[in-house]
Amino acid sequence: MPVQPLEPPAKPIMSEERQAPAQFRAPAEDYDRFMGRYAPALATALADAAGIEPGMRVLDVGCGPGGLTRELATRLGPGNVAAIDPAVQFAAACRDRNPGADVRTGVAERLPWPAACFDAALSSLVIGFMHDPGQGVKEMTRVTRPGGIVAACMWDIANGGMTMLRIFWTAARQIEPAAPGESAMAGTADGDIARLLRQAGLQHVTSGALTSHAGYAGFDDFWQPFTLAVGPAGQYLHRLSAGQQAAVRDSCRAQLPDGPFMLPARAWYARGLVPPRRDG
Repeated sequence: MPVQPLEPPAKPIMSEERQAPAQFRAPAEDYDRFMGRYAPALATALADAAGIEPGMRVLDVGCGPGGLTRELATRLGPGNVAAIDPAVQFAAACRDRNPGADVRTGVAERLPWPAACFDAALSSLVIGFMHDPGQGVKEMTRVTRPGGIVAACMWDIANGGMTMLRIFWTAARQIEPAAPGESAMAGTADGDIARLLRQAGLQHVTSGALTSHAGYAGFDDFWQPFTLAVGPAGQYLHRLSAGQQAAVRDSCRAQLPDGPFMLPARAWYARGLVPPRRDG
């Protein structure tokens, strides 16, 4: 049974301008060049780990331009897929790239769907950017039926498993030792997401690692997307002086080979089952 579109709330939780973090106000095409190239392999890995199968109705929370949404639509048919993202331009790109899917603009902490209307709710690379990760997971649980699946993943920042970001932040700290990095974000250490799922009341929680990769034509293909101010790394670079940016660039260059290369990436994930509803 396809997901039935519903009218969004009359009064959104906040204005669209404030919903998306500043680092995700860039065009969808810029995100594609920066992080989207890792999406196909990661989306397949997360959908497999979550146990997504034909016949299910699934929600993609924090869909971005639609990398995971596309994988879900391929497996299930677009009419069985819904998606939501706080960035207006990302939601529009996801809608254009996945015609027939129910794509909304909104936040994870207040999902505009009724309780128990999905078989699964997934979130890829988003928990760390939620204003309230615990509430976001609770909302994912609310809209998923009893016995249904809630699953999420975030890059392994704590152990440096996301190679592209490790290279960048290593270079940044050579120039500015106090560079913030991304390790304080929810979900970026092993066990973070599993803890959030258990706190939301999910049962039979399992967790582990997912792998992805991306190919680069050369160093310029690696570096130029950082200059587009996408994500925490891009925003950090944007705030540096021209001289500091050049120094970070040179430090990154020293860590990478000449010619084309491939970079691996690891993400932590967890999945859990929604418990039976309590009567009354």
